[in-house]
This record gives sequence, C-alpha cells and structure tokens, in this order.
Amino acid sequence: MTKKLLIITTNYAGCECDEPNCNCIKDTGVYLEEFAVPYLVFEKSGIEMTVASPNGMLSPVDEKSMSCSNPDEWDKCIKILRNTRRLYEVDYKEFDGVYFPGGHGPMFDLAENEHVKEVVEYFFNSGKLVSAICHGPAALVNAKRDDGKSILFGKRVTAFTNEEERIGKLDEMVPFLLETRMIELGADFVAEKPWAEHVEVDRHLITGQNQKSALLLAEKVVEYFTVQ
Repeated sequence: MTKKLLIITTNYAGCECDEPNCNCIKDTGVYLEEFAVPYLVFEKSGIEMTVASPNGMLSPVDEKSMSCSNPDEWDKCIKILRNTRRLYEVDYKEFDGVYFPGGHGPMFDLAENEHVKEVVEYFFNSGKLVSAICHGPAALVNAKRDDGKSILFGKRVTAFTNEEERIGKLDEMVPFLLETRMIELGADFVAEKPWAEHVEVDRHLITGQNQKSALLLAEKVVEYFTVQ
C-alpha cells in the first residue's frame, strides 16, 4: 500500500521592520537541502506527498541554501515550494506521517501555529510518523500528549544545536534556542559535533540535527514506512 506523507513548510521570509537596530533575521525561510533531498528520496521510494504551509502558496527558500553547486533536480523542488497547499484545506488525517523541513522560518511561524500544533498532536497521539530536521522540530514544541505532557517528554531527539546557532551568530536573533526549549520540555536531547550527520529515531518520532542529516533522515523515514 502506498504511504502518504504530509510535508509542512514555513511561510516566514524574515523580519520586514525598518528599525535600524533590529536584532531579527531579515532573510530566511526553508533550507532547500532539507526539503529537496528528502523529497526526492521519498518520490523515488513511491511515497505520495502533499506539501502544505499555514498560508499556502509561497514557502520562501533561504537564500543561504541557494548555490550554483546545487543539483539541477532541486529546481523542481523550488517550484513546488512556490505553490504549497493551504494547511487548513488539507485533510491531514488521511496521511500516514508528517515531515517538517527546517531553515529558521519554522521558529517564527510553525512553532506558534495552533493548526500545526493540532496536526502534530494528531499524528503523535495516533502513533503515526512525526519527523523533522534542523529547525523543523520547532513545530513540535507546543504539542502535547493525551496526558498533557509535551510529546517530547522522555523522547530521544535532536535538532539544530545551541552550538551550531552560536557558530552561525544567530543565537540572539531567534525567538528561542531550540535545543534549550526541547530540554526544558523534558526531551532526551542528543547533540553531535556541529554539522555532523546525525539522526535520532525514537519509535514513530524521527529527528535530524542539521542539513547534513537530510539524506539519512529521509532513509530512516523510508525504512520506517517499509516495516509498517
């Protein structure tokens, strides 16, 4: 049976204020590698995908992830990100799992979106796949288990680390430090060295540390669906 995966991306492109001393990220979005690499792996594996975002239409690509060295096959992924479905128009209960690519964008919109929270809680509490990479796990921080505890409580997870944030000099520009927040919620957070390929699998929760982990995370998702 063909598995169906809902991919939820950000609509946040960066701060648009005109304040000269604004300490916010001006240009961001979804990190292309974290969308394109898994998307192409999922497609090759026969997984049926729907790409959605809170507002639909454009999911901006972080300019820092754009390079002339990117594979040509990523171009179609950029086109897909220009025309995402509106999340509220998608019947998420028809899907077998959900995936959140990163980039700093999710820290600013997916983390606080009530509909995203609802979707995550449905998948997690139904025992369906919840997967996210880099800053994508920001979409998980407000979701709760049926007993009221965070879905991250007691779970072995990873995400973009505090050290990686500091190296990138964006630690004071994000609304919160993702590693710190996940630990505060009771997660068993596992951090490898900066930009190491690193994925954690805890039953139906799969998380990746950074963009370099995109291929491994995609392979773990495919493996998960294969044995279901």
